[in-house]
Parts: sequence; C-alpha cells; structure tokens
Amino acid sequence: MIMFDATRLIVVPVIRDATGRILLCRMPPDRGVFPDQWALPGGGVEPGEVVRAALEREVHEELGARLVSAMPLFFKDGVFEKRFAGGMKRPIYMVFLLFDCRLADGPIRLNEEFLEYAWVSPADLPVYDLNPITVDTFQQLGVLPGPAAAEPPDQAFQQTIS
Repeated sequence: MIMFDATRLIVVPVIRDATGRILLCRMPPDRGVFPDQWALPGGGVEPGEVVRAALEREVHEELGARLVSAMPLFFKDGVFEKRFAGGMKRPIYMVFLLFDCRLADGPIRLNEEFLEYAWVSPADLPVYDLNPITVDTFQQLGVLPGPAAAEPPDQAFQQTIS
C-alpha cells in the first residue's frame, strides 16, 4: 500500500495552436513534481473553487493568457513526490483532469513556476525531456507512439467536469 500526506486535484490544459503545435513548459530544477523537465502547464483546484474556474485561473496565472475553450479529455492519477523551494519533499496523491484547450491570441507571459516555454509540433516532442505523465498523456492522445489512443470521454464525464 502506498501512503501519502495529501490529495490534490489538478487541472491540466493541453493547449494547441492553430497549426497543431502543443505548448510545453519547463519546470525549475529545484521544485515541483518533475523538476527540470518539460510538461504541460496546470495546477491545483483551490478549496471552494469549481474546475472550470481553476482551469481559467491557472492559465492566467502561469501563462498570462486567457482561455477561450476547454473540452474534457480524461483523467490520470498517482502518488508523486513534490519538491518545494528550500528542499522539502512530500508524497501527494494527485488526480490530473486533462482538457483540450485553446487560448485567446496574445503573448505567453510565464510566471515563476516555469523557466521557459515552447510551441512544439507532435513530431518534435521526442526531442524534449518530458516527464513520464506527460509522455503517457501524449501516448493516450495518439501524438506520441505507445499505447493506443484514449477513448473519447463519455457524456457523463463531460457533464460532471463542465
């Protein structure tokens, strides 16, 4: 049995531009669940916050952008060790809710949670040091080779998350 300190619900936008490129962000080397690796943006749902509001807030906070559409994809979960500034670590059970998203036109302005970003074509994804859950996500979406693409979300899931 795996033990953990806390449970965290995480919203994760899979953001694509008009040409099909995917937005990736690189984590700092000293913090986060996947330090110094490339990942999708996203973050935790705060107490009392609904999922859509959390997704919009995270996109604005982390990317300085405005969300114009979001469609639920699927969820992933697992226990991950999170590193905090100052070196503290702790295991957290995370449930990742993934969404297919589009942003309003405008520049990306990263906050301190990321070092850099890149718009990456699916063919170029293997060049990046992606964290394991991002690799698995892209495999399920069929943009990286691996397990079969995920089934489209069922109507009940869409109604629950929307």
